[in-house]
Amino acid sequence: MKALIVYWSATGNTESIATKIASDLNCDAKSVSDVSVSDLDDFDTVILGCPAMGAEELEDAEFKPFYDEFIANANNKRIALFGSYGWGDGEWMRNWEEDVSNNGANLVSSIIACGDASALDEEEYKEFINKIKS
Repeated sequence: MKALIVYWSATGNTESIATKIASDLNCDAKSVSDVSVSDLDDFDTVILGCPAMGAEELEDAEFKPFYDEFIANANNKRIALFGSYGWGDGEWMRNWEEDVSNNGANLVSSIIACGDASALDEEEYKEFINKIKS
């Protein structure tokens, strides 16, 4: 498996999750501002991270345009999703999962945390990592 993590983080919570995942999968984590969609061509697994913004939406100035360009050509690429939130019930992640699947990509797994990496449920996190590795 050749994986890359691409994330957007405002407060550092999503970045802390990206760092934890990168450590456990022994792969790189890059801010969305440091990659282009074409950089993802060499990876069979792309792990995307974005917090809930506004009314439980993806960040729309930088991350959403990147994601929209990527998912339009993702075809059967393996994709995992993660993010953080501070309110709501995770609607943004459910919508995001549905969008990935509707665009023909292979949604491997997803995980959310109310806060930073320390707020991840350990059992859910282990399952998340194992699904990506398989």
